[in-house]
Amino acid sequence: MTAIRPARLVAISLDCPDPQRLADFYRELLGGRQLWAKEFSVGIEVPGAVLVAQRVQDYLAPAWPGTSIVHLDLTADDLDGVAERAVALGATVPEQPDARWRVLLDPAGHPFCLTPFVPESVG
Repeated sequence: MTAIRPARLVAISLDCPDPQRLADFYRELLGGRQLWAKEFSVGIEVPGAVLVAQRVQDYLAPAWPGTSIVHLDLTADDLDGVAERAVALGATVPEQPDARWRVLLDPAGHPFCLTPFVPESVG
């Protein structure tokens, strides 16, 4: 019997009403390049991942805080500077749960964190 290889993470998809706007936001914030643009999805390659913004009809943004959801953790040397850049690109700043990191909402309402904490395996 042959062993089944583990599944591999190939991309992180984010539902939204406007895929190009959301892809542009993350491409500008994280650096990287656009891989494709179709009517219902836009893929971008950023350092460490592929993000796919996908159009969902009647999209509803997650509620923050309170909804159990997946969010992105991003790191930066200058959290305040990157937070200001994110706001200039279209992010909003919700209630902050902890002063050690910054929570922001992307243009489609997904929360993401700017954190100084990086797992040792990521370096």
